[in-house]
Amino acid sequence: MIKTGFQLNRCFATLAGGMLLLASSMLPLAHAADGDITEYKLNNGLRVVVKEDHRSPTVAHMVWYKAGSMDEYNGTTGVAHVLEHMMFKGTKRLAVGEFSKTVAALGGRDNAFTSRDYTAYFQQLQAKDLNKVMVLEADRMANLVLSETEFKKEIQVVKEERRYRTDDQAQGKLYEAFMATAFQANPTRYPVIGWMSDLEAMTYKDARKWYDTWYTPQNAVLVVVGDVQPAQVKTMADKTYGKVKPKTLEERKPQVEPRQEGIRRVQVKAPAENPYLIMGFKVPKLNNVLKDRDAYSLAVLSAVLDGYSGARLNRELVQNQKVALQAGASYDMTGRGPSLFYLDGTPAAGQTVESLEKALLAQVKKVANEGVSEAELARVKAQLIASQVYKRDSVFGQAMEIGQNLMIGLEVADIDRMIEQIKTVTTAEVQYAAQTFFDQDQLTVGTLFPLPIDPNKKDAPPKGLSH
Repeated sequence: MIKTGFQLNRCFATLAGGMLLLASSMLPLAHAADGDITEYKLNNGLRVVVKEDHRSPTVAHMVWYKAGSMDEYNGTTGVAHVLEHMMFKGTKRLAVGEFSKTVAALGGRDNAFTSRDYTAYFQQLQAKDLNKVMVLEADRMANLVLSETEFKKEIQVVKEERRYRTDDQAQGKLYEAFMATAFQANPTRYPVIGWMSDLEAMTYKDARKWYDTWYTPQNAVLVVVGDVQPAQVKTMADKTYGKVKPKTLEERKPQVEPRQEGIRRVQVKAPAENPYLIMGFKVPKLNNVLKDRDAYSLAVLSAVLDGYSGARLNRELVQNQKVALQAGASYDMTGRGPSLFYLDGTPAAGQTVESLEKALLAQVKKVANEGVSEAELARVKAQLIASQVYKRDSVFGQAMEIGQNLMIGLEVADIDRMIEQIKTVTTAEVQYAAQTFFDQDQLTVGTLFPLPIDPNKKDAPPKGLSH
């Protein structure tokens, strides 16, 4: 799986929490119970986080590498995702495909995903089989075999994936052009799946270099959530991952985005049923969990506009004014790169993207001029907090939020701190955000102009896109 598309209401999708890594020995935070978190670091630098959840005899096992498209350079974009595919092609001790077959034979499932900020690999299975997948995952951390033959086959799968998910998807093409327009220097502009010309020129040596550069214990985090005992997990991790020798980690260079000094626009013509509009304002992101009030205000503003079915954009633009078939807002609150506050929508019949653009901006302007009521703010906060709590129903969801946040520089305890900060956002702060951060000079606008759809076009995904 690859994360590339425009996602609405994702400002809390990566909020997770926990505590600072304090030492190389195991550090239990409380008595053994559901929700308890234990952290330690192996001698080779691998950070391990264990969260107990004894409601069922299952476990989620995830290995996260701080290596995504944010770390790529022109000429080899997409290599992070390509290597993700190649990680299933065998090791010095496992044949091609044997990794997933072994997990399946245990009654579990496995997969992986790549984003701008990281690449992650996971297995979900019975807790009693945890050591077996640790052996497998530690093996490919150290002993991946990258053959030219397998690479030539798999790169064709990746290129087909790009065609299906971007080149043949009108909104995907627009989003890709939009990001490349919004950003000039920062690698946030790169599509996670890579430019097609880079994929066509890529060789197995590029994937090998990426593996040798970033796949090292001190650039990884192991997250285990489920029916486990931390002491047993530590013993298993020491005997498996602890044997992996660390490599020299490459220094990351800052890639600072120049200040935008005027509105930017991009247009894409592609087969589609309807026009589509996406707008993005460069806004502050969350760096300091306890001090960055603007990030929380923007998150709440996003939810005011589009945080639930009766929120303002749907109520006003879709139901009342009927200017849009769909209208949304979202905010990239966290991440290694710069943040955008998005507005998007599809104009209704008889409406234009220009009228929809004005209507979306008018809703932000209305908050700037009139603010929000205490009742509306309370309702939005309840929705945001509830959505966060619901994610804890799943061991996989818990492992996801821990890993995502550690990869972008937050800590395991920050989730509760962020919830507390959200609770304190005031109506004045939401109004201030609407008044302050929607400067037209910081705006990028992308417009999709629909072309006729080929009635013979096949919509089914090609085979081989599981990763």
